[in-house]
Amino acid sequence: MTAQTHVPSLFSRAGAVSALTLAAVGGSLLVPGAASEAQAVPHAATALKVAASKKGSPYKYGASGPRRFDCSGLTVYSYKKAGKKLPRTAQQQYNKTRHVSASSRKKGDLVFFHYGSSVYHVGIYAGKGKIWHSPKRGSVVRLERIWSRSVWYGRVR
Repeated sequence: MTAQTHVPSLFSRAGAVSALTLAAVGGSLLVPGAASEAQAVPHAATALKVAASKKGSPYKYGASGPRRFDCSGLTVYSYKKAGKKLPRTAQQQYNKTRHVSASSRKKGDLVFFHYGSSVYHVGIYAGKGKIWHSPKRGSVVRLERIWSRSVWYGRVR
């Protein structure tokens, strides 16, 4: 049995246990329903940094860098710099990633916007409900809050 399995019994006997007490006994504090925004694996962290470094780069349909990007072009470019190859379109990228729940998302995961079963946009998760992306014609690469509930998450393997 792990320390985490003892946490509920500590709560039931003591009524409340501080995070400091849990840390002292080697336990961990889990908040039900809280989204995990743990640090990304190394290639995902690198891809996230690359995307952020492209802040202000203009959108251009079909472009995948180094100066202009469409949404999937930014993810292809960022992950290529991190040593990972992604297919070209947002839908193909979704099909290639390991799908994860919102509560399991991590920085560097891909965020796929969909309508029904069709993916139409992709960005890179930056934590705290925000993504780096290249939104549309006339705009630039930017950090923006996720604006829709119709999103799926994918982890690049």
